[in-house]
Amino acid sequence: MAISIDHDLCNGCEKCVKVCPYEGVELKDGKAVLNDRCTACGACIDACKEEAISSDIKEREIPDFTDFKGIWVFAEQRDGAITRVTFELLGLGQSLAQELNQELSAVLLGYKVDHIIEELKEFGAQSVYLAQHKLLTHYQTNPYAKVISEIVGEHKPNIFLIGATTIGRDLAPRVAMRLALGLTADCTELSIDPEDGSLLQTRPAFGGNVMATIKTLYTRPQMATVRPGVMEAKRIDAPSRCRIIKKDVNLLSKDRLTKILEAVREKKKGVSLTDAKVIVAGGRGVGSEQGMKSLFALAQALGGEVAGTRMVIEEGWLPAERQVGQTGQTVRPELYIACGISGAIQHRAGMLGSRYIIAINKDERAPIFEVADWGIVGDLHEVVPAFTRAMGNRKMEREG
Repeated sequence: MAISIDHDLCNGCEKCVKVCPYEGVELKDGKAVLNDRCTACGACIDACKEEAISSDIKEREIPDFTDFKGIWVFAEQRDGAITRVTFELLGLGQSLAQELNQELSAVLLGYKVDHIIEELKEFGAQSVYLAQHKLLTHYQTNPYAKVISEIVGEHKPNIFLIGATTIGRDLAPRVAMRLALGLTADCTELSIDPEDGSLLQTRPAFGGNVMATIKTLYTRPQMATVRPGVMEAKRIDAPSRCRIIKKDVNLLSKDRLTKILEAVREKKKGVSLTDAKVIVAGGRGVGSEQGMKSLFALAQALGGEVAGTRMVIEEGWLPAERQVGQTGQTVRPELYIACGISGAIQHRAGMLGSRYIIAINKDERAPIFEVADWGIVGDLHEVVPAFTRAMGNRKMEREG
């Protein structure tokens, strides 16, 4: 047994019984004994002042990872156009690479995509690992996971970042599984531990009620997916020379498992929240789906988009892709207008990157006012329509 109790030293104080979170210790004939609920967590060892409880469990040794170097970013492209989250990850990668004194690289898969390498260079990529093949023209899980796993296994990066997009959320766990790696999904913050140089990966947990910081101690590379809109894309003023490492691709038709016959793209109304310059967001104070109409009118007058808090989404007033917050999207608009939003930390985490924030709320003590550039204390059902009319009048004056 991993944990043992010396009954000659045990005085029956019951401290071990009280601290055990699993009820794995009990008292029999005045002595502590273990039962089948014991998980060998070790809580009882620290509690025992008589040192009657011991363990033969050895602490797991951290392997030597000195051969793993470099910050890698998966350069997600669709139809030959790089997604914005790739540039955001490269912006983050610049900071991580500088702190660790390691090279920042991008991994680019596709077919006839040489022309987009220059963009990766402009956003900080010092090297680009390029894999091209007809079977990589469109994203498919198996071919992409196979090729990336082979490249990662050969070159051994220290950190590998992937955007938490539809593609990234499908690809990252497949690569992690193939290479037996850990993976932290949907990160909102990444930093370097000053003590050991490992990656601190912060993400929402328990429905967004707490933020968990995770370290990958026993495997490399350290893998994480990062939400779009969380990081800032940073273009390099004077890009240095970028190495292009072309990789041979060995793919057969059977490797793709499925065959794409036709791609039909859904026509979306408006623009993505992550690309919107103006966002008008509603919270519990809006009151009803009917109450959202004034927000749509204001957004239209400002040329913006409408978003909502988790409560608004759960009530069905807006579709899920319109949620802003820890469990929704992270946005960075020029202007964010929070209507009837109290300002819980879960929501604020998704919109604090906004350049300017206007808060409209009846409660002058609402936390949203603490982060707002301008605050309006009042009934949003009166303020928002007045705001919309004012914008309409201003537009008419300009046109007149």
